[in-house]
Amino acid sequence: MKKCPELKYLNMKSIKHQIFYFPEAKNCLESLCELECDTSIDSTYFYGLSRFCQRIQKLVIININTKLNNGIVKLIEVQKSLKRFGWRDDFYDEFFTNDDDPYEQILLALEKKAESLNYLRLSFHYVENYEHTLLLEILPKFYKLKILIIEDYLLLNEEQLEKFKMQVYPELEILSIEYNRLNTVTSIIENSGGRLKKILFKPYNITDFELGDDNFNENYLNFIRKVNENCPLIEYLSILISPTKEIFSEFEKLLKRCQNLKSLLVILDNYDDNYEDDLKDGGELLKILVRSAPTNFKEIRFGSEFKFSLEMLEEFLENWRGRSELSLFTIDPIYISGDYTKLINKYKIDKVIKDFKYLSNKYYRFDYCIDDLD
Repeated sequence: MKKCPELKYLNMKSIKHQIFYFPEAKNCLESLCELECDTSIDSTYFYGLSRFCQRIQKLVIININTKLNNGIVKLIEVQKSLKRFGWRDDFYDEFFTNDDDPYEQILLALEKKAESLNYLRLSFHYVENYEHTLLLEILPKFYKLKILIIEDYLLLNEEQLEKFKMQVYPELEILSIEYNRLNTVTSIIENSGGRLKKILFKPYNITDFELGDDNFNENYLNFIRKVNENCPLIEYLSILISPTKEIFSEFEKLLKRCQNLKSLLVILDNYDDNYEDDLKDGGELLKILVRSAPTNFKEIRFGSEFKFSLEMLEEFLENWRGRSELSLFTIDPIYISGDYTKLINKYKIDKVIKDFKYLSNKYYRFDYCIDDLD
């Protein structure tokens, strides 16, 4: 403590000593900007820290049990300039009672920081019969958010979905919402202030919610249109495409308008499983990219539903010459074998392809890594 007059970052998960009692504690801890901790730490520790640590800007909490930690609540309450807050569940219980709710007091304390908070990242485990009612009431109050990331099990009923669609974040730049319906994401995009740069949901999770929806083509079309209308600054985009002429047309309009677009993660929602149709759809996508992709475009992540013949891929890469080098990511193993490998290596040498990767697990490696992009 004596050798560190200004402590900026502290990870408390392995500290046993109550450092706030040390003689130099006040001078050292008053400058703390970033704290990572977990809920297993005794509340008295956080009460002690709250005496000195009142200017934390980034607070990350790992929730490893279902009991409320009042010390963490106190620590949040005393903060004067909290900007970034992260919460990640890491417990194994599948249920808890309302009396043991570990979220309520945390969220109420966080609500009071709405004026300063610009980053919110939440990852909840599924808990049987628990609905995040309070969270949905509080979320609209965080109107200064620039980054909103909601991961894992925030499963909403129809009424909650309707409320969630009404969130307005005029300064939002990064949006990632998992395990939800595409219309929910679309509504937040529509209500944003035109500053979105990254829309990073996992498309394969979205498709699970679209199953059985007779309007899924209309949902995809509406999503593309709202991105086109409301996201002129978009750089990274996850997108679902259904193989219709109208959707391909709207997708091309998006490429022409969104001139800052650098990277695209695209999957095809096609349940016919017809190889010839997949080839046709893959060819159409490549033609659109050649015609209309913006100048700074440099990365494509393809779902396995898109198929490209060797000739089709070679024509695309040949037409791409003279533009930004492309990084290509796929979850289809066919492209790491035989003539495909030779073709890709050729265009790497010619500096048409910058990088090519086969990502073996579509659920964990294919999607954008939030930690690299936020």
